[in-house]
Amino acid sequence: MAAPGEPADPVVAFARHLGAERGMSEHTQRAYLGDLRHLQSFARDRGITDLSDLRLSDLRSWLAAQSEHGAARSTLARRSASARAFLRWATRTGVLETDPSLRLVAPRRVKSLPGVLRQDEISAVLEVAAVAADDQDAIHLRDLAMLELLYATGIRVGELVGLDIDDVFFDSNLVRVMGKGSRERTVPFGRPAATALQGWLQLGRGQVVTAGSGPALFLGRRGGRVDPRQVRSAVHGLMHHVPDAPDVGPHGLRHSAATHLLEGGADLRTVQEMLGHASLATTQIYTHVSAERLRNSYQQAHPRA
Repeated sequence: MAAPGEPADPVVAFARHLGAERGMSEHTQRAYLGDLRHLQSFARDRGITDLSDLRLSDLRSWLAAQSEHGAARSTLARRSASARAFLRWATRTGVLETDPSLRLVAPRRVKSLPGVLRQDEISAVLEVAAVAADDQDAIHLRDLAMLELLYATGIRVGELVGLDIDDVFFDSNLVRVMGKGSRERTVPFGRPAATALQGWLQLGRGQVVTAGSGPALFLGRRGGRVDPRQVRSAVHGLMHHVPDAPDVGPHGLRHSAATHLLEGGADLRTVQEMLGHASLATTQIYTHVSAERLRNSYQQAHPRA
């Protein structure tokens, strides 16, 4: 394996492939690079400097060493997937003659049901945000609008912070979202979210906008585009005011939106399109969430449960 940073480094070439040909985000590219740099370091410690010398046993030892040091199953599964994708690409492009990862099996990820708020808990946290926004402080107005939009649309926090003003269409109550893999989709939102967004745009945004704000829909106190950390902080801060509710972040609002849609009768394909899932299998976890909630309600309410 070539030293990091050298032009001939296949890992660097693979990263370019992920961005240019597969349209993966910078965040995903960094995740792949981190996993592959970890593999490179492990291989060098074993005296392997040429990619063609890498064997299946080395890959298995790499995963086993991480497991012994307490790495989570999800981490091992991701790193195994990164190695397989890279080595498959290296074989296809002629960097390698054979792929040593063909029989590499990582431990299965433990599937856990995502944290979901009940509808009354959603109503409570939105009420908290609305009361705070009564003072017409820019950040309170912004937080209410972000919370309403996250729950109304189920969009990811990264998609939320990337929104520009002209991505929101109030005449049709639709928002244009750029999702993973640069896939664009249009998602509807309801009247409460529209009202909160208009309040932010008419009363709040002007309080913090600067010459450098650009077209960003949501801004921070200093006028820059809001970042994911600020959104998470705002959501967690508001959740603390709802007694006994789970302390979910923006992704918990996404899970809640999907679950409530299915419980309300929406079909799985519609929810898949709304969430921007490439595979229907990803969306199907929310059917398990709904089934779990149905089971709990039955056990609490049915006299012969």
